[in-house]
Amino acid sequence: MMTKSSMLAVTTTCTQLFLLIGGIQSFATPFNYLRSSNGLTIPNNTNDHKLGKDDHDSIVIQRNFKLWSQATDKSSNGGGEAVLDLSEGRSTGSVLTDLVTNGVRPKDDEQKKEDCIMDDTTTITTTTTNGKTAEDDDVAEVITKQPIIITTTTTTSSSSGTKIIATDDQFIKSDPDKRHYRAITLANQLTVLLTSDPMTDVESASVHVRAGHFDDPPNRAGLAHFHEHMLFLGTEKYPKEEEYEDFLGRNGGASNAYTDMEDTNYYFNVSPLDHSDDDEETSDEVKSELKDTDGKVSSALSGALDRFAQFFISPLFDESMLERELRAVNSEYLNGRTSDNWRNYQMLKHLSNHDHPFSKFGCGNYNTLTDGGDPELKGEGGEGGESVEFGGGSSPRDDLVKFWTDKYHAGNIRLCVVGRASLDELQKTVEQTFGDVRPPPEGFVANGLVDQIKAGVLKLPKEGESHSRDENGDFVFQTENLTYGPNAAFGPNELGLIREVVPLVESRTLKILSAVPPSDDPVLAESKPFRVLSHLVGHESPGSLHHLLMEEGWINSLSSGTGVSASDFSLTSLGISLTPKGMRERDQVLAKTWQWLALIKDAVLNDPHGVIEQYHHEMKVLADTSFKFRENGDPTSFCSSAAERLFDYEPSKLLLGSAEAGEYDVEVARAFLKRMTPENSLIVITGPELEKKELEEAAASASEEEWQTEARYGGKYRQVRISEDLVKEWNHPAEIDSRLRLPGLNEFIPEDLSLRCDDEESKATFDPAVDYREEHPKLIVDTPKLRLWHKMDRIFRVPKTSIRLQLTSPYIYRSPRSITLNRIFQKVLQDDLNSYVYDASVAGCNYRVSVNPSNYQLSVSGYSEKLPHLLDVVTSRIASLIEEMKEGEEAHPALEKMFSKAKDDLLRQTKNYVYDSPYETATYNFRMLCETPVWHVNDYIGEMEGPDAEAEPLTLKECAEAAEECLFGRTKAVSLCIGNIDEKGSKEVADLISNHFLKKRPLLEDETPRFRSLRMPNKAEAVQIFGESVGTREVPVVYEDLAHSESEENNAVDLMMQTASSFELGFEGLAIQELIASMAYNSAFNQLRTKEQLGYIVAAVVRKSTGGGNGLHVIVQSSSTLPPALEERCLRWVEQFRKELEEMPVSRFAMEAAAVKANLLEKDIKLAEQVSSVWGEIVSTVPHSEHFKNPDFDRIEKFADVLTLDDDSESPIKTAAELKEKVLEFYDKYFSADSPDRRVVSSRVYNRKAKAVYEENIGKPGFISSYDDSRKLKQMLTAFPTAPYW
Repeated sequence: MMTKSSMLAVTTTCTQLFLLIGGIQSFATPFNYLRSSNGLTIPNNTNDHKLGKDDHDSIVIQRNFKLWSQATDKSSNGGGEAVLDLSEGRSTGSVLTDLVTNGVRPKDDEQKKEDCIMDDTTTITTTTTNGKTAEDDDVAEVITKQPIIITTTTTTSSSSGTKIIATDDQFIKSDPDKRHYRAITLANQLTVLLTSDPMTDVESASVHVRAGHFDDPPNRAGLAHFHEHMLFLGTEKYPKEEEYEDFLGRNGGASNAYTDMEDTNYYFNVSPLDHSDDDEETSDEVKSELKDTDGKVSSALSGALDRFAQFFISPLFDESMLERELRAVNSEYLNGRTSDNWRNYQMLKHLSNHDHPFSKFGCGNYNTLTDGGDPELKGEGGEGGESVEFGGGSSPRDDLVKFWTDKYHAGNIRLCVVGRASLDELQKTVEQTFGDVRPPPEGFVANGLVDQIKAGVLKLPKEGESHSRDENGDFVFQTENLTYGPNAAFGPNELGLIREVVPLVESRTLKILSAVPPSDDPVLAESKPFRVLSHLVGHESPGSLHHLLMEEGWINSLSSGTGVSASDFSLTSLGISLTPKGMRERDQVLAKTWQWLALIKDAVLNDPHGVIEQYHHEMKVLADTSFKFRENGDPTSFCSSAAERLFDYEPSKLLLGSAEAGEYDVEVARAFLKRMTPENSLIVITGPELEKKELEEAAASASEEEWQTEARYGGKYRQVRISEDLVKEWNHPAEIDSRLRLPGLNEFIPEDLSLRCDDEESKATFDPAVDYREEHPKLIVDTPKLRLWHKMDRIFRVPKTSIRLQLTSPYIYRSPRSITLNRIFQKVLQDDLNSYVYDASVAGCNYRVSVNPSNYQLSVSGYSEKLPHLLDVVTSRIASLIEEMKEGEEAHPALEKMFSKAKDDLLRQTKNYVYDSPYETATYNFRMLCETPVWHVNDYIGEMEGPDAEAEPLTLKECAEAAEECLFGRTKAVSLCIGNIDEKGSKEVADLISNHFLKKRPLLEDETPRFRSLRMPNKAEAVQIFGESVGTREVPVVYEDLAHSESEENNAVDLMMQTASSFELGFEGLAIQELIASMAYNSAFNQLRTKEQLGYIVAAVVRKSTGGGNGLHVIVQSSSTLPPALEERCLRWVEQFRKELEEMPVSRFAMEAAAVKANLLEKDIKLAEQVSSVWGEIVSTVPHSEHFKNPDFDRIEKFADVLTLDDDSESPIKTAAELKEKVLEFYDKYFSADSPDRRVVSSRVYNRKAKAVYEENIGKPGFISSYDDSRKLKQMLTAFPTAPYW
């Protein structure tokens, strides 16, 4: 499970950031795609080292079948690795998300914040249980509290004692929002938000509890986190521990949870299914389908709510389950010990004021949760031979019960539900399920703005009055130090310091954390000064701090926002990713940074109605526009965030949230800026050089101090107080660099927000009988050089457009040098374009240029009015930049600096891939074995450093020439224009593309780059290759590797049972394979993780490799068990699961098939989703011959048809009994040990302590211990057919 903490760099918009980790795309949000894990969330830190490991498009396994079916084909477009995003898996399935291009931060506004019900400064998190990280100062989307103003709302009572506190017409909604809302308070005083959406294909609910690890008792660190784990393991009404997850699984759903500092959040989703007979033990046949509920609550949602409610009514806290769940938390803790994110967060906590609960150890481990127990003593004989209970410690059960009793009552939780049913029916179901939650104690006031204002704890000024001030005339920030006062988490003793930290991976950062009042304090609520100040600090236009530092070659990135946000304090964060040169010049970096802050302060203090007020107005206009056209997003993330916001927002303004901002208040801005001083800040410098004495002495250094080690995670640090001379210099710079200047006003703010579908010509062609949601894009340009599709939006009705372009080239991946040069160009282009288009991105127009093994992709998206100009600027600059780079370093020394920085950054990222988690390394090794052509990471490194690189160094001119050949040489182009754009506008885009890029003749069919997936040997073939000795092993081929980091404590195994190509499996085979994976996931998790406690990361998932290969993978990462033993347990589970399938009633197969089908048929709920769906179909055709050049936009429906069990369906499978028979046949053919067709290969990774075991197998038949071994084997393997299955 995860802890959502509010730490470190944050941007000024609510961004859902994708991170490509060496071929792994990760989401850093705790709720966007359920993995049914529970966990502790932590702040993001620098972890971009994994970029550059793989060149191929990447896939993350998640529970969304619709996206899986797209990804299975898009992965063939230029290579693709299905890489796992594994959390503590209580999810049901193994589904692959939409491909994201490698190595570029997406900036599409559609991907930013529609799933979020706010668009202000937000907190970043990293879910280490899920392996999720975010690059450097990029951010992920997590909801933090924002301020409200309480007004009187209508209260209506029902016969049940429920009070309606806000009706649908009282909610402030965006234009596209067609949902219906109602806020109620049950008789037990539980506040609930009901959301009726008759069109939704996902129903969801979330409970937010205002209790987190700040509430841990002193002798049980991590109790809140452990308590969250235990709630999933049975209740009085549903004592079977798998009941909740099993029910969600057979209804197409999943669940998750996270523990934060002061909060815990639980959530689930289901498909709105109604099983005609839910008694699977007695019914031979059951028809389960997604159907119109006629305003009634689906059986899936009502059943899930009933089970979910019991968490808060009658949990068991079964004593027999404590030991294994303690070990699960301990495993989670051990996983984090090799993570710089965890280390840095715990270090910040450890060095805060120990009289404030922020200092607590939130994750917990076996020792802290048992009050001194040792996990190694469990089961060992004590005196007299008796077993040692809880490792010599004590049972935490009594403290669990007390924690639940104190914190889990109706006054301290909030509920949000989204369903297809009417509001009245949803209300009845909530009353029936959550009505028995205990009411709060008399006089209870929750730690939230709503309750605190009503109770008079916080006082708002009356109309016409100002906020209170102290005797010095300074504003009184009421929430500051209110909850845990008088002790501040960061006071004078914890601030005014320079802290130096040694990272595990090669990363260099500089962060300035300043203590400020909570962002939801009433003084800050209306004008939100932090929004405009963060905007200015992180600005990237010419004249900005970012631009100057980039120009000097000192930084890779810079971000600004909220670092830590708690109820009684906040830390702002200015985070900088340094280059090696920047680390050497860190005194200069700091000096320029404080000069920039002084420039901003001067504008605020001396120009009360000048440019700062204009910036504020711009931000307000953008926020208003963004909210006006904000589309509904994922119901699950909506529920999770909305339940939390019920604590702090009046219900009617819940949807509006922080998008609402008042007028600029210069006095409040000045008060906020007074906190931005060196004395009130903590400066954290991270870099590997710090302990090696490789740096020249710096003024901003703690080099005179001794190194210390933080006890929990082993982070190495030293710190010193900022000298008086530096304080004086930074507070009052003698001069400000003449290159620094405040930005001009934004020319990209849209003014024309009209819709093309409302034009007279479009209205004339509108046909009310047509379902435009099902309308496919139209091919409007079809030439040998370019094929372009167009679809004008009539459904989502937002003034936004997305333009996608893919230029396929055989030259990108022809050598490690070529792909390296193109990746460097991509980085140079990204840095260069910032000065051209940063304002556009702020104003909601975004671009992305990415390079993949077989193509460049260019994307522009956002408000339609400014998009053509942005596209022209980006494409023109690509061409002019290449020409400038070709002129060489003497002609353009600034570009040479940019090139050198980009090369160094790529080298650092590529070299750091060895610090991936062991299971990620195991997956990477599979790709090296199963796919061709591939270049190994060492090939890339060799192009950038070492003897060969010194003899033939990469140059600026060569980089430009390589990019020019791939972008402007012979290519094959496909494009899409979709959204608020008509056919005429789309043809103008086609002309622009042709004029800029398509001046040479197109590629011949056989020149199109294609990647192949290799067929692994079955046992007979393995014997032929390696000899008779491998015939006695159940797994004849084993790839073994050794973890690079000495501190890595985990081992991993990835057991792959390869099936066949997508072409050979066809729709039916692929659907059956996915159905098996859907049922396998929970089974593997329950057996290998829950019962056997092999490791915290466990999954059984289907993966597709580049070129069409498929396979079922069983993955376990463990700190306690070596890979051979993990492999053995995985194999035994494979046997066990076969028996489970045999014994499973046929009705369960019908339910599972209906769940998979429901996921497949989930409708796109916003324009960005439709763009992704359509574009995926288009690019999937590119590698194939002319016979398959037309996208099959109905492919998803064909998948669903296979799982439609009906005599009238087109599926060859008519009944659940027939489906079960097909599943068992498939399983026996590909997965059973006695099948001659089984192709099983294992990828093992050992920790360094097991080096001797690893070395024993080197050179043995069937063991692959290096990439050279892998290359040798690949020469003996055949490739799968690459033809598409549709």
